[in-house]
Amino acid sequence: MTLHEAIEKLLRQTGRPMTTQQIADELNKNGWYQKKDGSKIQAFQIHGRTKNYPNIFERAGSTVSLIGQTKIKIEPSKKEIPKQVIKATQISSADTDLLEKILMNEKNFKSADSIDNLVPHQAGLYCIRIKDINKLPKPFNTFLADRQHNIIYIGIATESLNKRFLNQELRANGHGTFFRSIGAVLGHRPPKGSLTTKKNKRNYKFAPTDEQKIINWINANLKVNWVEFSGDFESFETRLITKYRPLINIAKNPLALQLLTDLRNECVQIANEL
Repeated sequence: MTLHEAIEKLLRQTGRPMTTQQIADELNKNGWYQKKDGSKIQAFQIHGRTKNYPNIFERAGSTVSLIGQTKIKIEPSKKEIPKQVIKATQISSADTDLLEKILMNEKNFKSADSIDNLVPHQAGLYCIRIKDINKLPKPFNTFLADRQHNIIYIGIATESLNKRFLNQELRANGHGTFFRSIGAVLGHRPPKGSLTTKKNKRNYKFAPTDEQKIINWINANLKVNWVEFSGDFESFETRLITKYRPLINIAKNPLALQLLTDLRNECVQIANEL
């Protein structure tokens, strides 16, 4: 049995979507597929293999399901529904002070590995914090400690929080500014020459194995929050970035890190090398 056949069999048997890590764990237990070297199946292999079979698998971030399969709708319990989402939808976008309090209140944040079925398709703003600043490599952990907070990124989604924030920034489905930056900070680099045939010479991407490693790190170490918003995105974002000085934001940030700019430029250079 091939790996993708084993994944398909597992999803049919469970009858529900599963994360790449859950699939890897189950296949390692049941032994339906075994690698030639005898090592364990990793989540990034599930990520890469399901990506190669879009006619069989449907993917939403790190979650995989079968095309055409009747899905069990995963409803979060009342305890799991972020209170800030319920409140924010009842607040006028004109009341940016109250929206800011809801967005930045650390009590409202949820672990990045628990939000795939919660992030709405409405426009809005989002904030990303790190649980333990020492999980950042040096000297970035020191830079953040100096700012006396754990906020690493603030961003806007002018059309859909689900598409921009969840899928692009946290799950590498598209070109997320935060995902490219945190990947570079963690020491990953894009494949050499991967942008030479692309029109956009700056939107580098990492190899699938590295993408999955970054996603795993995000899920383990970051917590996030968001609010729905439909007003003046530019002014609201500028106000928040100027006030909170998130570590990974470059634009509009009075404490933007030159080291981060240099790392991103290095990635661009590698991706454009012949």
